Amino acid sequence: MNIGYACLTVGLPEANFRSCTLKNVNDSTLLTLIKHNLNSLDTIIEYNIQNNIKLFRITSDLIPFGSSIVNNIPWWDVFSSEFDSIREKIKNSGMRVSMHPGQYTVLNSPRQDVVKRAVEDLNYHNKVLDSLGVDIESKIILHIGGVYNNKEKATRNFIDNFQMLDEGVKQRIVLENDDKSFNIGDVLTIGLALNIPVVYDNLHNRVLPSDLSKDDHYWISLCRETWKKEDGVQKIHYSQQDAKKRPGAHSSTIAIADFSAFVQKIDLNMDVMLEVKDKNLSAIKCLNYLKEDRRIHNLELEWSKYKYTVLEHSQRHYNTIRELLKNKDEYPVVKFYSLLEQALEMEPTSGSTENAALHVWGYFKSTATDIEKTKFAQHLEAYRQGRCSIKSSKSFLRKLAQKYEEDYLLNSYYFYLTN
Repeated sequence: MNIGYACLTVGLPEANFRSCTLKNVNDSTLLTLIKHNLNSLDTIIEYNIQNNIKLFRITSDLIPFGSSIVNNIPWWDVFSSEFDSIREKIKNSGMRVSMHPGQYTVLNSPRQDVVKRAVEDLNYHNKVLDSLGVDIESKIILHIGGVYNNKEKATRNFIDNFQMLDEGVKQRIVLENDDKSFNIGDVLTIGLALNIPVVYDNLHNRVLPSDLSKDDHYWISLCRETWKKEDGVQKIHYSQQDAKKRPGAHSSTIAIADFSAFVQKIDLNMDVMLEVKDKNLSAIKCLNYLKEDRRIHNLELEWSKYKYTVLEHSQRHYNTIRELLKNKDEYPVVKFYSLLEQALEMEPTSGSTENAALHVWGYFKSTATDIEKTKFAQHLEAYRQGRCSIKSSKSFLRKLAQKYEEDYLLNSYYFYLTN
């Protein structure tokens, strides 16, 4: 089973994507932004390779205004060397990439101008994947669209308008059930009619079920029949409900116990795209759960990244996890991540926040200059008095980590996971 995540990363420097407003669009700006975004994508692909992440969804925002007439740059030619470099990394690592147009790409709209823009946007997504030299196992995921007060007609519109697409685009399209209009039963019917694969989304099915008597395994099995050999391994989307938000809202992290229960009921020969707010962090968590190499070292490496964030939230959980990892003969992956999840759900106190900052300061107190010692004391005192948040202290500590090349801290999540 391959585990992947979508578009963005947490805790990875130099991996952000940039855009601009329509009024600021010009060739110079677009060239700068595209260059920056391709560099960011390259950084993410490198990160995925280092962490053995074989599944990744590329952001639709890679090329700003990529499907708009305001972008007349032949970016696939101008940046051919950048695409070639990324292509080689994807190919050599065996990574499978995909793209997922946004909510405004609606192929079944009754408005022809909307359909026209949808076709153009799908052409853009296909051009990105073609520029990366990936085969048709790299898919474009698409929702059916709206009902427009007549689901039967909306379904016919989608099937009819699908025929307008170029053959290259058609070969990449896979359909996904949504949580508002078209349930998994509806999408399977359309997918079978068009002979194209269907991606099952478990949370969408929970919010908009097709048949409450059928479980995830049933729908995954039916969807598998729509995947042909040339489409690659079957792919599904997996997410969990955020208990504090509207139905269908993704959780901040993948709860490892629930993920464990889910995968034990399904066939492991598939690709699973996680849709979750902490992105790559949950992907690594799930990969560690699935690893055949069940050495405690995997969890110790994770602990090195989370430890000061956990301390910031809960001294008790910090101590419990340290004790848990002392037994080098076991691999308590579910217990370990469950404790992490519990800790990060807790509201930090002023005392726990200061305690974590002082632990991090310990890396510098013997090497920092007198001026730096004074500045840190001032930041901390301002926090104690309520004149600022802990962010100013953490920002200062991060600068020190960069100056003194404390990679252990820079590779941790302390500076990136905010309260």
